[in-house]
Amino acid sequence: MTYIGELISIGVAFSWTATALLSEFGSKRLGNLTLNVLRMALALVFSLVLFGVVTGSILPPGASAEAAGWMLLSGLVGYVIGDFCLFQCYIIIGSRYGQLFMTLAPLTAALMAWVTLGQQMTEMSILAMLVTLFGIGISVLGRGEHHRVSLKLPLNGVLFAIGAAICQGVGLVLSKIGMDHYEAVAEMPAWLVPFSANFYRCVAGIAGFLILHYFRDGMAPLCEAMHDKKGFSVAIATTIFGPFVGVGFSLMAVQYTAAGIASTLMAMTPIIILLPSYWLFHERITWKAVLGALISVIGVSLFFLS
Repeated sequence: MTYIGELISIGVAFSWTATALLSEFGSKRLGNLTLNVLRMALALVFSLVLFGVVTGSILPPGASAEAAGWMLLSGLVGYVIGDFCLFQCYIIIGSRYGQLFMTLAPLTAALMAWVTLGQQMTEMSILAMLVTLFGIGISVLGRGEHHRVSLKLPLNGVLFAIGAAICQGVGLVLSKIGMDHYEAVAEMPAWLVPFSANFYRCVAGIAGFLILHYFRDGMAPLCEAMHDKKGFSVAIATTIFGPFVGVGFSLMAVQYTAAGIASTLMAMTPIIILLPSYWLFHERITWKAVLGALISVIGVSLFFLS
């Protein structure tokens, strides 16, 4: 099917929009690290159920040491370091500027894929990427008419934001490398490879987040969260749209299209979230946000002309 990777990437952007909305509530109720530990643990449980139903074994088909190593490294870079930097930048410079700097992730993914995998993008695809990211940037900065663009941002917040973007892009390509090694040795349906890869990523993720949680907050908040029915329900929903379905299909997308293209289309979340934020949280939609959305849609359409 033509453009299957691009279509999957757009679907992932919608899935991550749901994740963003749910995570906002879950983080405030449970705490960021607690929510991330629960998300990783639940993603592992969902993965085991999936493997049990499809293959008859609760564990994913065996991966070579090389494949497992790449995927564990991807989880460490993408989940643990990347999300930690992302949450820190949100605290220091706010989510609006954090989302703006995250537009560097597709550029990082494209560069990393070119260096490590030899993936090259056509001139039209590069133009589409730049137009789409330009539109996202305008839309993000256009949220809230009372906020002016300022270059006087704390350096540590900017560094955390750039680190988050780099880790997201690099983590996606590391997953692609791991899946290539994995697919070469494991006998399983092609669609199951991304979910098997994500299992290893979640193993690295839960180990890293547990260590961070222990040294920063101890285990008490995690134990309390297990008895919070409403918070735990949100954690389950966040996991389904995020680390399980969202990330699984994001890894599937890079099997069918270039990492830079997939990463750009998945970065459309700030555009898609405009209407849900208006309906749910009564956030104003400014003319700049609408202009940015229109430019982004034009950019996305160019991918399908390349």
